[in-house]
Amino acid sequence: MGDKQLKLRNLAVALIASVMMFLAIPYAAAQPASPDMPVKRGMYGDEVSKLQNKLKEYGYYKDPVDGKFGANTLSAVVQFQMDAGLTADGIVGLSTWESLKNFRGASSISRGRGNSRKAQILLSMARQYVGVPYVWAGRSPSGFDCSGFIYYVFDQLGYGLPRMADGQFEVGIPVSRNSLEPGDLVFFETYEPGPSHVGIYIGNDQFIHASSGAGHVTVTPLNKTYYRDRYLGARRILK
Repeated sequence: MGDKQLKLRNLAVALIASVMMFLAIPYAAAQPASPDMPVKRGMYGDEVSKLQNKLKEYGYYKDPVDGKFGANTLSAVVQFQMDAGLTADGIVGLSTWESLKNFRGASSISRGRGNSRKAQILLSMARQYVGVPYVWAGRSPSGFDCSGFIYYVFDQLGYGLPRMADGQFEVGIPVSRNSLEPGDLVFFETYEPGPSHVGIYIGNDQFIHASSGAGHVTVTPLNKTYYRDRYLGARRILK
């Protein structure tokens, strides 16, 4: 075999190995579910299938039962937890399993206002990604930038937002600083003129965002000096 052929073969082997490693990353990060632990996003297996079947029985889960706890399963769990009067954290522990066994339907009180309900689902989903690394141009659970985080989370609820912060600033209804509600988008002028950073207001004068400074998705006070001085405005998307 000539030097040129040998180099080509070695390059092909290296490329295949790289692809295999890349494809293996999501599976290596996933965790099998068992009856002895809470079931949550990223898990897979029979316990997740059991959960999906139960949620489907009550009309919360519409997708095929695949045994993988992804975004749609998370959304279904959060909606069920709210209707059952549980803490809507998307984690299926003992109290959620018991409620799934004995569920008799949601009361009108637990369903609440439409916008408030959507905001609870949105924030529960967003909080699941706290700690996910900041990645420039990232828009998936393997890594987010600020607008990619917003784009992804809202997409899980069926809202097709623009990809970039300046485009997101152009949609929705303008909201004053003292009228913010959970689920509103808050914008900041950081490294360039105009809206260059964005997060989701979660209440109590705090917002959740993918922060390049922190290096991951985090929760930050709005009155923190850096963000207070660069606050640009807010938009309400949920309706």
